[in-house]
Amino acid sequence: MKKLIIIIVTIACIGLFALLNMNSLFEIYIDMTEGLATFEVKGDEAHMNGVISRKTIGRVKDLIKDHPEVKTIVMVNVPGSIDDVSNLEASRLIRKAGLNTHVPKGGMIASGGVDFFCAGVKRTAHPESTIGVHSWAGDGVSNANSLPKDHPEHQKYLDYYEEMNIPTSFYWFTIAAAPAESMYDMTEAERNEYGLLN
Repeated sequence: MKKLIIIIVTIACIGLFALLNMNSLFEIYIDMTEGLATFEVKGDEAHMNGVISRKTIGRVKDLIKDHPEVKTIVMVNVPGSIDDVSNLEASRLIRKAGLNTHVPKGGMIASGGVDFFCAGVKRTAHPESTIGVHSWAGDGVSNANSLPKDHPEHQKYLDYYEEMNIPTSFYWFTIAAAPAESMYDMTEAERNEYGLLN
């Protein structure tokens, strides 16, 4: 009986913590399973791996402040983000610092990782890399492609792409390319057509 009470109290505490701080709990889960985005400095490059979260903002600020020698973010494996607002904020810091982005041979970026890649002043990707795009979902939206084109939820992404000198046609391409639960690997021709590579 005592063990049952301890289990019930533990579950209740976890539930309360989750309600009060769901984003932090999710970040802990991602950090344990896939890993939150980190940067490893190698000469004038910072190799990036992991999922972008609100913690990425601080990590980008530290990278810029502590490593002025870094010129390029090498995105080795960045499968997406768990916080789009933080992702766009961290990405703008990359652009403001004048950093380049690169996806190496065998590298993979997807979803919010592609948004981060777009922040590079100079953007390059090896032909044998993966750039995965899809529609976004969240905040009660199951598929952004189902929203009317004039829906206000699209605007923060359209504004971001314009700011990064990426044609807004790229945004419409991404949300039509695959549903939120799937991923479409862009071809080399599409990477060039939509201005991802420069």
